[in-house]
Amino acid sequence: MFVLVEMTDTVRIPPWQFERKLNESIAEELNKKLANKVVYNVGLCICLYDITKLEDSYIFPGDGASHTKVHFRYVVFHPFLDEILIGQIKSCSQDGVHVSIGFFDDIVIPPESLQQPAKFDEAEQVWVWEYETEEGAHDLYMDIGEEIRFRVVDETFVDTSPTGPSSAEVSTSNATEEVQKKEAPYTLVGSISEPGLGLLSWWTNS
Repeated sequence: MFVLVEMTDTVRIPPWQFERKLNESIAEELNKKLANKVVYNVGLCICLYDITKLEDSYIFPGDGASHTKVHFRYVVFHPFLDEILIGQIKSCSQDGVHVSIGFFDDIVIPPESLQQPAKFDEAEQVWVWEYETEEGAHDLYMDIGEEIRFRVVDETFVDTSPTGPSSAEVSTSNATEEVQKKEAPYTLVGSISEPGLGLLSWWTNS
């Protein structure tokens, strides 16, 4: 679930922090810049693990701050494919079951990856597994707030870096821009279409 990623960055330390230890100032600046941010094709950054190397610091003309190239390791949330995680159902929609693991909410289990046969209950706004038994089918509801075990089967990164609009894009509608703004930079796709996966209550003896 969590991995250590080696990174390199140039950190700017303003003059009023020169009285502090360099390592402390750099650690604070790195966490300000990266903590709780998604790095494209890397994952969700959690916190600084350690600093492995500090190169020489430079002060450039017209800027009283120091600039230091830093080699460091960062704790990143980036589950590997086929890893099994446990989260809570945040909501359900026609697009599938939306899951949260507390600090990360952009997890979706699409309809085709649910236990089959499954149906979406419009009235309750939840997905239902129509579990077949000898006595007939039983409806097992995937209620909001329930704990769910799922397998990570895919991931999607979206580059959300700001870009200047081209002349052709200037005339586009505001609705298109709003959709682009809401797009998550990092999304996990899960699956519960195998025995043992799904709501924990399904597989726990009462």
